[in-house]
Amino acid sequence: MAVDYAVIFLYLAGMLAMGWWGMRRARSKSDFLVAGRRLGPFLYSGTMAAIVLGGASTIGGVGLGYKHGLSGAWMVLTIGFGLLALSLFFSARISRLKVYTVSEMLDLRYGGRAGLITGLVMWAYTLMLAVTSTIAYATIFDVLLDVPRTLAIVLGGGIVVAYSTLGGMWSITLTDMVQFVVKTIGVLLLLLPIAVVKAGGFGALRDELPTSYFEPLGIGGETIFTYVLIYTFGMLIGQDIWQRVFTARDDRTARWGGTVAGTYCLVYAIAGAVIGTAAKVMYPNLASADDAFATIVTHELPVGVRGLVLAAALAAVMSTSSGALIACATVANNDIWSRLRAAARGGEPAPDAGAHDEVRGNRLFILIMGAAVIVIAIALNDVVQALTVAYNLLVGGLLIPILGGLLWKRGTVQGALTSVAVGGLTVSALMWHYGILADQPIYYGLLASLAAYVVVSLLTPPTDPAVLATWRERLAGRGAPESAGAPAEEADAAPGAHAEAHPGTGDGR
Repeated sequence: MAVDYAVIFLYLAGMLAMGWWGMRRARSKSDFLVAGRRLGPFLYSGTMAAIVLGGASTIGGVGLGYKHGLSGAWMVLTIGFGLLALSLFFSARISRLKVYTVSEMLDLRYGGRAGLITGLVMWAYTLMLAVTSTIAYATIFDVLLDVPRTLAIVLGGGIVVAYSTLGGMWSITLTDMVQFVVKTIGVLLLLLPIAVVKAGGFGALRDELPTSYFEPLGIGGETIFTYVLIYTFGMLIGQDIWQRVFTARDDRTARWGGTVAGTYCLVYAIAGAVIGTAAKVMYPNLASADDAFATIVTHELPVGVRGLVLAAALAAVMSTSSGALIACATVANNDIWSRLRAAARGGEPAPDAGAHDEVRGNRLFILIMGAAVIVIAIALNDVVQALTVAYNLLVGGLLIPILGGLLWKRGTVQGALTSVAVGGLTVSALMWHYGILADQPIYYGLLASLAAYVVVSLLTPPTDPAVLATWRERLAGRGAPESAGAPAEEADAAPGAHAEAHPGTGDGR
């Protein structure tokens, strides 16, 4: 395993080096939180694909393929569909708003009174997403180093917290690009063909496995529908995803760069399901389907290649973890702490902070949230239930107010706040009644949230025309604060700039 260890060590050292390099670029709040809003199509596509394809999509996707065959791809497919929908229909408008958080968008749309409660819901979601991603390090480092669970979480989580704290979104963007390349080589170009060949080829898969393994809907229509509600709609509204949209240098980059990333997700979904199906032929009696990825990597891959594929799994987990961590810290600082401080001052504006102080404050919040994530990850056992609670509250509470604000001008702040409260309470009550992993909470929670939003909005006065006028100006890309974005001519001031700046250079546009 010496060669494999060397590959992993070089990968982790590279992540820390990227964090140090990113620190030199993070000179303002915009640089630190949204990479100066400068990313072109190449960087944007790679980092967006990296953030949405985490440990659940890689290790879990292979596990679903092991259990259900090709239809196990549906979980990751719905993630890809959500990213495609976000990119094609909403990302251009989101990018033009020049905000930092989802709650800021809701304040802008509804008149400044929706931010704190939506911030609390979004903070809980991003915190749990970061926690569950961090716990995944335990599985990977157990395969690599056979170390105790706590040490694995501290080791992996400490590296992510270190490079995220140093350079913020610039560091995360650079590390995500490396992670994207490693995942592409490790999973798509190496593990996929090796697994199929080792299993005897596609003909052997069909001969050895039941026909249900090759039915497109074999996983079940109700399961697919639930995936759509949770993951497709979750892609439309999550702070971790929106914060990547905010990094795009223009709305064209957000639209088409995201479309490339969404298409990549669809390919990744099918690859994971095929790898899992091949693992079922080679190891039909594994105790847990989630062991399929580690088993096939450990026993079937040659030295060196094994290290690279394990680095790919580590990359998948790290990209999601770092994206969730900076999203959690951004919400905690901008949507919760800043509002509580403003309330304590009686609504008086805060004294102006210099760019250095803004970066230092956000860096401190990443460090604090990162430490909290590591502690919770060590203490928490049932990560599936924790993540389900987070996604149910996110989609059940925030989907309708967010999409309603983007699509329906008659929606009001009273309708939005009622929708958040009714949807969140309904989901919580039904999870208690039916069980956390049941489908009913999200079904009925969304219906209750929609009914509350429409009814209360129609029963209350329309949103102030001045607020809507400001909203329309921002949606059109006008009236944004001067400090919100970087000058267009600076858009290529990053690695890969020449590939992004010129058409026809293979950047996916």
